[in-house]
Amino acid sequence: MKFIHTADWHLGKLVHGVYMTEDQRYMLKQLVKLVEEEQPDCLVIAGDLYDRSVPPVAAVELLNEVLFTINVKLGVPIVAIGGNHDSAERLSFGSSWYQQSNFYLAGKLTDTVESVNIKGVNFHLVPFAEPGLVKYAFNDDRISSHEEAMKAIIEKIDKNMNHNEPNVLVGHAFVLGGETTDSERILSVGGSGCVSASNFDLFNYTALGHLHSPDAISHDKIKYAGSLMKYSFSEAKQQKSVSIVEMNENGTFQLERKSLKPLRDMREIEGYLEELLDEGYYSEQKKDDYLKVTLLDDGALIDPINKLRQIYPNILHLERKRTLQDMKKKTHLNILTDERKSELELFTHFYQEVTTAEFTKEKQNIIVDVIEKMRREGVGQ
Repeated sequence: MKFIHTADWHLGKLVHGVYMTEDQRYMLKQLVKLVEEEQPDCLVIAGDLYDRSVPPVAAVELLNEVLFTINVKLGVPIVAIGGNHDSAERLSFGSSWYQQSNFYLAGKLTDTVESVNIKGVNFHLVPFAEPGLVKYAFNDDRISSHEEAMKAIIEKIDKNMNHNEPNVLVGHAFVLGGETTDSERILSVGGSGCVSASNFDLFNYTALGHLHSPDAISHDKIKYAGSLMKYSFSEAKQQKSVSIVEMNENGTFQLERKSLKPLRDMREIEGYLEELLDEGYYSEQKKDDYLKVTLLDDGALIDPINKLRQIYPNILHLERKRTLQDMKKKTHLNILTDERKSELELFTHFYQEVTTAEFTKEKQNIIVDVIEKMRREGVGQ
Protein backbone atom coordinates (compact mmCIF):
# COMPACT_ATOMS: atom_id res chain seq x y z
CA MET A 1 0.00 0.00 0.00
CA LYS A 2 1.00 3.59 -0.50
CA PHE A 3 0.72 6.51 1.90
CA ILE A 4 1.88 10.12 1.97
CA HIS A 5 3.62 11.27 5.16
CA THR A 6 3.47 14.97 6.05
CA ALA A 7 3.59 16.95 9.31
CA ASP A 8 4.00 20.34 10.97
CA TRP A 9 1.66 22.43 8.86
CA HIS A 10 1.48 25.08 11.65
CA LEU A 11 -1.58 26.74 10.15
CA GLY A 12 -1.98 30.25 11.53
CA LYS A 13 1.77 30.70 11.88
CA LEU A 14 3.02 34.24 12.50
CA VAL A 15 6.63 34.84 11.37
CA HIS A 16 8.22 38.20 12.22
CA GLY A 17 4.74 39.73 12.41
CA VAL A 18 3.51 38.26 9.10
CA TYR A 19 0.77 35.62 8.92
CA MET A 20 1.75 32.74 6.65
CA THR A 21 -1.83 31.70 5.76
CA GLU A 22 -1.68 32.77 2.11
CA ASP A 23 1.61 30.93 1.62
CA GLN A 24 0.27 27.86 3.45
CA ARG A 25 -2.79 27.78 1.21
CA TYR A 26 -0.50 27.88 -1.83
CA MET A 27 1.52 24.92 -0.52
CA LEU A 28 -1.53 22.88 0.48
CA LYS A 29 -3.05 23.28 -2.98
CA GLN A 30 0.06 21.55 -4.28
CA LEU A 31 -0.36 18.81 -1.69
CA VAL A 32 -3.95 18.27 -2.82
CA LYS A 33 -2.74 18.04 -6.43
CA LEU A 34 -0.07 15.54 -5.39
CA VAL A 35 -2.71 13.41 -3.66
CA GLU A 36 -4.77 13.50 -6.86
CA GLU A 37 -1.79 12.36 -8.92
CA GLU A 38 -0.43 9.71 -6.56
CA GLN A 39 -3.79 8.32 -5.40
CA PRO A 40 -2.38 7.05 -2.08
CA ASP A 41 -4.25 4.64 0.16
CA CYS A 42 -4.05 7.22 2.94
CA LEU A 43 -2.56 10.55 4.01
CA VAL A 44 -0.63 10.62 7.30
CA ILE A 45 -0.34 13.95 9.17
CA ALA A 46 2.04 13.61 12.14
CA GLY A 47 0.95 16.52 14.30
CA ASP A 48 1.03 20.32 14.59
CA LEU A 49 -1.77 20.95 12.16
CA TYR A 50 -2.15 24.33 13.86
CA ASP A 51 0.51 26.63 15.26
CA ARG A 52 -1.34 27.44 18.48
CA SER A 53 -4.01 25.95 20.68
CA VAL A 54 -6.50 28.68 19.69
CA PRO A 55 -5.81 29.21 15.97
CA PRO A 56 -7.07 32.16 13.89
CA VAL A 57 -10.36 31.70 12.04
CA ALA A 58 -8.59 31.76 8.67
CA ALA A 59 -6.40 28.82 9.76
CA VAL A 60 -9.43 26.78 10.89
CA GLU A 61 -11.20 27.45 7.60
CA LEU A 62 -8.11 26.46 5.60
CA LEU A 63 -7.69 23.17 7.47
CA ASN A 64 -11.38 22.36 7.07
CA GLU A 65 -11.22 23.08 3.34
CA VAL A 66 -8.10 20.98 2.70
CA LEU A 67 -9.13 17.97 4.77
CA PHE A 68 -12.63 17.97 3.23
CA THR A 69 -11.16 18.07 -0.27
CA ILE A 70 -8.74 15.20 0.35
CA ASN A 71 -10.99 13.00 2.48
CA VAL A 72 -14.46 13.58 1.01
CA LYS A 73 -13.99 14.86 -2.54
CA LEU A 74 -11.00 12.67 -3.36
CA GLY A 75 -12.05 9.81 -1.07
CA VAL A 76 -8.60 9.37 0.49
CA PRO A 77 -8.45 8.11 4.10
CA ILE A 78 -6.63 10.40 6.53
CA VAL A 79 -4.65 9.37 9.61
CA ALA A 80 -3.73 12.36 11.80
CA ILE A 81 -2.59 13.15 15.34
CA GLY A 82 -2.24 16.24 17.51
CA GLY A 83 1.16 17.81 18.11
CA ASN A 84 2.56 19.94 20.90
CA HIS A 85 1.23 23.13 19.25
CA ASP A 86 -2.31 21.77 18.88
CA SER A 87 -5.08 21.77 21.45
CA ALA A 88 -5.79 18.09 22.11
CA GLU A 89 -9.41 18.76 23.12
CA ARG A 90 -10.24 21.08 20.21
CA LEU A 91 -8.61 18.78 17.67
CA SER A 92 -10.49 15.76 19.06
CA PHE A 93 -13.86 17.37 18.43
CA GLY A 94 -15.86 15.30 15.96
CA SER A 95 -13.30 12.48 15.76
CA SER A 96 -15.90 9.81 16.56
CA TRP A 97 -17.97 10.55 13.48
CA TYR A 98 -15.03 11.47 11.24
CA GLN A 99 -14.25 7.76 11.13
CA GLN A 100 -17.42 7.20 9.09
CA SER A 101 -15.54 8.75 6.15
CA ASN A 102 -12.21 7.06 7.01
CA PHE A 103 -10.78 10.11 8.74
CA TYR A 104 -8.92 8.92 11.84
CA LEU A 105 -7.90 11.81 14.07
CA ALA A 106 -6.30 11.26 17.48
CA GLY A 107 -6.01 14.63 19.17
CA LYS A 108 -5.93 13.36 22.73
CA LEU A 109 -4.15 10.37 24.24
CA THR A 110 -6.42 7.92 26.06
CA ASP A 111 -5.80 4.73 28.02
CA THR A 112 -6.27 2.74 24.81
CA VAL A 113 -3.95 3.83 21.99
CA GLU A 114 -5.96 4.09 18.79
CA SER A 115 -4.95 1.83 15.91
CA VAL A 116 -6.44 1.50 12.44
CA ASN A 117 -5.83 -1.02 9.65
CA ILE A 118 -5.72 0.34 6.10
CA LYS A 119 -5.03 -2.07 3.25
CA GLY A 120 -3.27 -4.54 5.55
CA VAL A 121 -1.06 -1.97 7.31
CA ASN A 122 -1.66 -1.11 10.99
CA PHE A 123 -1.30 2.57 11.89
CA HIS A 124 -0.85 3.27 15.61
CA LEU A 125 -1.80 6.84 16.50
CA VAL A 126 0.22 8.46 19.30
CA PRO A 127 -0.67 12.15 19.72
CA PHE A 128 1.72 14.35 21.67
CA ALA A 129 1.14 14.21 25.43
CA GLU A 130 3.15 15.51 28.36
CA PRO A 131 4.45 12.79 30.73
CA GLY A 132 1.96 13.88 33.39
CA LEU A 133 -0.96 13.23 31.05
CA VAL A 134 0.39 9.80 30.09
CA LYS A 135 0.89 9.05 33.78
CA TYR A 136 -2.75 9.97 34.45
CA ALA A 137 -4.19 8.17 31.39
CA PHE A 138 -2.33 4.93 32.15
CA ASN A 139 -2.59 5.25 35.94
CA ASP A 140 1.16 4.65 36.18
CA ASP A 141 3.03 6.61 38.86
CA ARG A 142 6.40 5.51 37.47
CA ILE A 143 6.10 7.87 34.48
CA SER A 144 7.94 11.16 34.95
CA SER A 145 9.77 11.80 31.65
CA HIS A 146 9.04 11.71 27.91
CA GLU A 147 11.24 8.60 27.62
CA GLU A 148 9.26 6.73 30.28
CA ALA A 149 5.99 7.92 28.76
CA MET A 150 6.93 6.68 25.28
CA LYS A 151 8.05 3.31 26.67
CA ALA A 152 4.70 2.92 28.43
CA ILE A 153 2.76 3.86 25.29
CA ILE A 154 4.63 1.37 23.12
CA GLU A 155 4.24 -1.39 25.72
CA LYS A 156 0.49 -0.75 25.53
CA ILE A 157 0.56 -0.95 21.72
CA ASP A 158 2.66 -4.11 21.75
CA LYS A 159 0.06 -6.03 23.77
CA ASN A 160 -2.45 -5.86 20.92
CA MET A 161 -0.11 -5.56 17.93
CA ASN A 162 -0.37 -7.98 15.03
CA HIS A 163 3.28 -8.72 14.29
CA ASN A 164 2.37 -10.62 11.14
CA GLU A 165 1.37 -7.41 9.39
CA PRO A 166 3.31 -4.19 8.72
CA ASN A 167 3.05 -1.71 11.59
CA VAL A 168 3.46 2.06 11.38
CA LEU A 169 3.66 4.35 14.40
CA VAL A 170 2.44 7.91 13.85
CA GLY A 171 3.94 10.17 16.52
CA HIS A 172 5.09 13.65 17.41
CA ALA A 173 8.35 13.53 19.33
CA PHE A 174 11.97 14.63 19.56
CA VAL A 175 14.07 11.54 18.92
CA LEU A 176 17.53 11.71 20.48
CA GLY A 177 20.05 12.90 17.92
CA GLY A 178 17.55 14.88 15.87
CA GLU A 179 18.52 18.28 14.45
CA THR A 180 16.45 21.24 15.66
CA THR A 181 15.64 24.67 14.20
CA ASP A 182 14.55 27.98 15.69
CA SER A 183 10.85 27.54 14.91
CA GLU A 184 10.26 24.41 17.00
CA ARG A 185 8.89 24.79 20.49
CA ILE A 186 11.03 22.85 22.98
CA LEU A 187 9.24 19.96 24.64
CA SER A 188 10.99 20.35 27.99
CA VAL A 189 14.02 21.93 29.61
CA GLY A 190 17.43 20.26 29.72
CA GLY A 191 16.90 17.61 27.05
CA SER A 192 14.42 15.52 29.03
CA GLY A 193 11.96 15.93 26.16
CA CYS A 194 13.99 13.52 24.02
CA VAL A 195 13.09 9.88 23.47
CA SER A 196 15.40 7.06 22.34
CA ALA A 197 15.25 5.71 18.79
CA SER A 198 15.25 2.17 20.22
CA ASN A 199 11.68 2.73 21.44
CA PHE A 200 10.49 2.31 17.87
CA ASP A 201 12.23 -0.97 17.03
CA LEU A 202 8.89 -2.77 16.88
CA PHE A 203 7.66 -0.76 13.92
CA ASN A 204 8.37 -1.13 10.24
CA TYR A 205 8.07 2.64 9.77
CA THR A 206 7.82 5.45 12.31
CA ALA A 207 6.13 8.54 10.81
CA LEU A 208 7.13 11.48 12.97
CA GLY A 209 6.43 15.16 13.28
CA HIS A 210 7.97 17.93 15.42
CA LEU A 211 11.44 18.46 13.92
CA HIS A 212 11.17 20.62 10.82
CA SER A 213 13.89 19.14 8.64
CA PRO A 214 13.14 15.95 6.68
CA ASP A 215 16.81 15.16 7.27
CA ALA A 216 16.60 15.78 11.03
CA ILE A 217 17.67 12.22 11.79
CA SER A 218 19.42 9.49 9.84
CA HIS A 219 17.68 6.19 10.53
CA ASP A 220 16.50 3.29 8.38
CA LYS A 221 12.96 3.18 9.77
CA ILE A 222 12.40 6.43 11.71
CA LYS A 223 11.49 9.35 9.45
CA TYR A 224 10.54 12.99 9.91
CA ALA A 225 8.42 14.50 7.16
CA GLY A 226 9.63 18.00 8.01
CA SER A 227 7.45 21.09 8.11
CA LEU A 228 5.12 22.14 5.31
CA MET A 229 7.28 25.21 4.59
CA LYS A 230 10.12 27.27 6.08
CA TYR A 231 9.17 29.00 9.32
CA SER A 232 12.50 30.50 10.42
CA PHE A 233 15.74 31.61 8.81
CA SER A 234 17.50 28.66 10.44
CA GLU A 235 15.48 26.58 7.91
CA ALA A 236 16.45 28.75 4.93
CA LYS A 237 18.73 26.11 3.39
CA GLN A 238 16.39 23.18 3.96
CA GLN A 239 14.57 21.55 1.06
CA LYS A 240 10.97 21.05 2.22
CA SER A 241 9.07 18.03 0.96
CA VAL A 242 6.49 15.37 1.69
CA SER A 243 7.30 11.67 1.77
CA ILE A 244 5.63 9.09 -0.43
CA VAL A 245 5.97 5.65 1.16
CA GLU A 246 5.20 2.36 -0.58
CA MET A 247 4.89 -0.37 2.03
CA ASN A 248 5.33 -4.01 1.04
CA GLU A 249 3.51 -6.94 2.64
CA ASN A 250 6.68 -7.97 4.50
CA GLY A 251 7.04 -4.51 6.05
CA THR A 252 9.87 -3.23 3.88
CA PHE A 253 9.26 0.08 2.12
CA GLN A 254 10.48 2.49 -0.53
CA LEU A 255 10.46 6.21 0.22
CA GLU A 256 10.39 9.05 -2.28
CA ARG A 257 10.36 12.74 -1.40
CA LYS A 258 8.39 15.23 -3.44
CA SER A 259 9.24 18.91 -3.08
CA LEU A 260 6.56 21.58 -2.89
CA LYS A 261 7.33 25.00 -4.38
CA PRO A 262 6.67 27.96 -2.05
CA LEU A 263 4.83 31.08 -3.12
CA ARG A 264 7.63 33.09 -1.49
CA ASP A 265 10.85 31.43 -0.41
CA MET A 266 12.64 32.30 2.84
CA ARG A 267 16.22 33.35 2.12
CA GLU A 268 19.22 35.15 3.56
CA ILE A 269 21.20 37.70 1.56
CA GLU A 270 24.08 39.95 2.50
CA GLY A 271 26.04 42.75 0.92
CA TYR A 272 26.66 46.47 0.94
CA LEU A 273 23.57 48.67 0.78
CA GLU A 274 24.59 50.23 -2.53
CA GLU A 275 25.15 46.77 -4.00
CA LEU A 276 21.74 45.46 -2.88
CA LEU A 277 20.04 48.54 -4.35
CA ASP A 278 21.81 48.14 -7.69
CA GLU A 279 19.55 47.00 -10.52
CA GLY A 280 22.25 44.69 -11.84
CA TYR A 281 22.00 42.74 -8.58
CA TYR A 282 18.30 42.79 -7.76
CA SER A 283 17.16 42.11 -11.34
CA GLU A 284 18.44 38.55 -10.87
CA GLN A 285 16.73 38.12 -7.49
CA LYS A 286 13.22 36.95 -6.65
CA LYS A 287 12.44 40.22 -4.94
CA ASP A 288 9.21 39.23 -3.14
CA ASP A 289 10.80 36.38 -1.13
CA TYR A 290 10.89 36.60 2.66
CA LEU A 291 14.37 37.91 3.38
CA LYS A 292 16.89 38.28 6.16
CA VAL A 293 19.32 40.98 5.03
CA THR A 294 22.78 41.44 6.52
CA LEU A 295 24.48 44.71 5.61
CA LEU A 296 28.27 44.87 5.42
CA ASP A 297 28.56 48.67 5.44
CA ASP A 298 30.65 50.58 7.99
CA GLY A 299 29.40 53.73 9.64
CA ALA A 300 25.94 55.27 9.78
CA LEU A 301 23.25 54.53 7.19
CA ILE A 302 20.16 56.66 6.68
CA ASP A 303 16.91 54.64 6.77
CA PRO A 304 18.29 51.52 5.05
CA ILE A 305 15.22 49.36 5.74
CA ASN A 306 12.80 51.61 3.84
CA LYS A 307 15.23 52.02 0.96
CA LEU A 308 15.56 48.25 0.69
CA ARG A 309 11.81 47.66 1.00
CA GLN A 310 11.23 49.76 -2.09
CA ILE A 311 12.77 46.82 -3.94
CA TYR A 312 12.40 43.91 -1.51
CA PRO A 313 8.93 44.36 0.07
CA ASN A 314 9.08 41.27 2.29
CA ILE A 315 12.21 41.90 4.35
CA LEU A 316 11.50 40.31 7.72
CA HIS A 317 14.83 40.99 9.43
CA LEU A 318 17.67 43.44 8.88
CA GLU A 319 20.98 43.40 10.72
CA ARG A 320 24.48 44.79 10.42
CA LYS A 321 27.47 42.51 10.13
CA ARG A 322 29.09 44.30 13.03
CA THR A 323 26.45 42.95 15.43
CA LEU A 324 27.91 39.47 15.01
CA GLN A 325 31.06 40.68 16.78
CA ASP A 326 29.43 42.82 19.44
CA MET A 327 28.90 39.84 21.75
CA LYS A 328 32.65 39.32 21.90
CA LYS A 329 33.44 42.87 23.01
CA LYS A 330 32.49 45.20 25.80
CA THR A 331 29.54 47.42 24.99
CA HIS A 332 30.35 51.00 24.11
CA LEU A 333 28.19 52.03 27.06
CA ASN A 334 30.73 50.50 29.42
CA ILE A 335 33.55 52.17 27.54
CA LEU A 336 31.95 55.59 27.66
CA THR A 337 31.56 55.39 31.42
CA ASP A 338 35.29 54.73 31.92
CA GLU A 339 36.51 58.20 32.91
CA ARG A 340 40.14 57.13 33.00
CA LYS A 341 40.35 56.95 29.19
CA SER A 342 41.10 59.92 26.96
CA GLU A 343 38.62 61.09 24.33
CA LEU A 344 40.78 59.52 21.59
CA GLU A 345 40.94 56.18 23.44
CA LEU A 346 37.19 56.23 23.98
CA PHE A 347 36.55 56.92 20.31
CA THR A 348 39.06 54.25 19.25
CA HIS A 349 37.20 51.64 21.31
CA PHE A 350 33.86 52.89 20.00
CA TYR A 351 35.12 52.68 16.40
CA GLN A 352 36.22 49.08 16.95
CA GLU A 353 32.78 48.31 18.36
CA VAL A 354 30.83 49.49 15.33
CA THR A 355 33.15 48.56 12.46
CA THR A 356 35.66 45.94 11.42
CA ALA A 357 37.77 48.47 9.44
CA GLU A 358 41.22 49.55 10.59
CA PHE A 359 41.42 52.80 12.60
CA THR A 360 44.29 54.23 10.57
CA LYS A 361 46.65 57.05 11.51
CA GLU A 362 44.87 59.30 9.02
CA LYS A 363 41.53 58.66 10.72
CA GLN A 364 43.10 59.26 14.14
CA ASN A 365 44.42 62.63 12.98
CA ILE A 366 40.96 63.66 11.82
CA ILE A 367 39.42 62.75 15.19
CA VAL A 368 42.21 64.53 17.08
CA ASP A 369 41.47 67.70 15.06
CA VAL A 370 37.76 67.39 15.85
CA ILE A 371 38.44 66.88 19.57
CA GLU A 372 40.79 69.87 19.67
CA LYS A 373 38.25 72.06 17.88
CA MET A 374 35.53 71.03 20.35
CA ARG A 375 37.82 71.84 23.25
CA ARG A 376 38.57 75.31 21.84
CA GLU A 377 34.86 75.97 21.44
CA GLY A 378 34.08 74.64 24.91
CA VAL A 379 31.75 71.89 23.66
CA GLY A 380 31.00 69.30 26.35
CA GLN A 381 32.58 71.32 29.17
